[in-house]
Amino acid sequence: MLVDSHCHVDFPELGDSLFDVLGRADAAGVSHLLCVCVNLEDYPNMLSLTEPYPNIFVTVGIHPNTAFVPAQEPELADLVELASDPRVVGIGETGLDYFRSSGDLGWQRHRFAKHIAAANSIGKPLVIHTRDARKDTIDLMRSENAANAGGVMHCFSEDWTTAKAALDLGFYISFSGIVTFKNAQALREIALKVPDDRILVETDAPYLTPEPHRGKTNEPAFVSSTAERIADLRGVSIEAFAELTSNNFFGLFQWACRHPA
Repeated sequence: MLVDSHCHVDFPELGDSLFDVLGRADAAGVSHLLCVCVNLEDYPNMLSLTEPYPNIFVTVGIHPNTAFVPAQEPELADLVELASDPRVVGIGETGLDYFRSSGDLGWQRHRFAKHIAAANSIGKPLVIHTRDARKDTIDLMRSENAANAGGVMHCFSEDWTTAKAALDLGFYISFSGIVTFKNAQALREIALKVPDDRILVETDAPYLTPEPHRGKTNEPAFVSSTAERIADLRGVSIEAFAELTSNNFFGLFQWACRHPA
């Protein structure tokens, strides 16, 4: 069985029909999923929506593109308190994104550092988003000792130098449906290089629908298409790759317990 290591099933595109979404995931061999938080305003609803499903794990954090509002920025103690919920298995998604945000982005770096400190404080891994911020992301991970908490570079679409730097810090690399796109040959070459014990797969649903489902709303069931493509690239069976990535997920997110779907 597969694990979708990063999705947003609380978003309206999926949350309004979550029972059906999970049924299709189960039929596609996807047994567990990680619903990733993007802002604290919607976090209570995410917890409530997913609570009936023990095979859905959650994180807590603020996406780097969530608007900076000084009065709403959490203190370190706030993040640690929220992350102490036993259903929370990680911190994030957090990181740096210079593609969607512009101007003085010191607030992004400060927010990222705060998330790393929370992860180190509570001992739960980070879910890191980076776009057009390769050097600053890795530099901040190093300076703030992100290796102590560990984590995953989610929806990876950067270069091998960045992947290698993250791997050297003990991080995992997760591939989304982007790896199935026709123009993603460079990313597929990276997917061949990542060690067996550091690779994960995800949907980032409802976004980045993989081939052959382009044009549809992405959902956890479609992580099987991404996994099949990478398994084929690496010359292993989908069954072996599913077992490998599932074991990697539970090895990283040690607060997550295997449950029947």
